[in-house]
Amino acid sequence: MTTLSRRAFATAALGSLLVACGGHESDPTTTADRTGGTPPPEPPATKVNGAKALARSVPVRLRIPVIGVDTPVIRLGLAPDGSMEVPPVTAHDRAGWYRHSPTPGRIGPSVITGHVTVGAYGDGVFRRLARLRRGDRITVRLENGTAAVFAVSAVRKVAKADFPADDVYGDVDRPELRLITCGGPRTDDGYLDNVIVFATLTAASP
Repeated sequence: MTTLSRRAFATAALGSLLVACGGHESDPTTTADRTGGTPPPEPPATKVNGAKALARSVPVRLRIPVIGVDTPVIRLGLAPDGSMEVPPVTAHDRAGWYRHSPTPGRIGPSVITGHVTVGAYGDGVFRRLARLRRGDRITVRLENGTAAVFAVSAVRKVAKADFPADDVYGDVDRPELRLITCGGPRTDDGYLDNVIVFATLTAASP
């Protein structure tokens, strides 16, 4: 990812995370679905640091057994104001993959977000995300049938005002995953913190 694209990526994502994490109901059709568009092509699969990066394939399901997550994954794009979309607030809450980040298993930080609460509907799909610990397993099922398996390397809770954009969206030389939701104290304007899970690809299976 170039410096310019990384900056645009971080700005868009950070803007959305500062303002939305489980609030009012919204149109379940994402901006990406309404406007179309195709992200730039990615290079063929290669080996980096001994781990084989996977071919590009869109994520369709996310499973984190230790915290009871088993959810479809929708695609997220950019909102009209240029910030990254977040999943719609609905009774059947789902996680969302930011389609301008690498697909899970590609080299770089693939970003999946989810709500901790969904307004009147109660708990969100990432309500227990902060309970993850180093080594916990995360499986992302891809559209091509492959399962990308990640291991948690770190879990951080940070104030939204101090969101570590470079750590989350900066270039890395291996396939990594970021799971992001809200956390900490809740005010009338929403949650004050973000919970960020960092994970690294460990295996792939059909």
